[in-house]
Amino acid sequence: MEITPKIVNEFKSRVHISHNGEDDNLKRLLSFSYAYVESKCGTFDLEGETSIDIRATELVLERTRYAYNDAVEYFEDNFLSEITSLGIDMLPDTTTTTTSGGG
Repeated sequence: MEITPKIVNEFKSRVHISHNGEDDNLKRLLSFSYAYVESKCGTFDLEGETSIDIRATELVLERTRYAYNDAVEYFEDNFLSEITSLGIDMLPDTTTTTTSGGG
């Protein structure tokens, strides 16, 4: 997944960064955060419009905020319920049919 200027600007707006001097570092942090959320929950679109995409993107932005502030070790503890909930919601829909056995 490519980290687009739109995502970088969304993060910068959240943490009130108005200069471009850190853009390369922010892209790197965002890409690490995307990889983290994808590994925990599954594939999603950072610029997608579905509920899953929006929730996953929120986690990416929040993890990046923690990483930017040198506190990434606290992210998982603070967002465990959101990570778990998203991961469950992203599980493939497996419908099982059962047949009555009898004789």
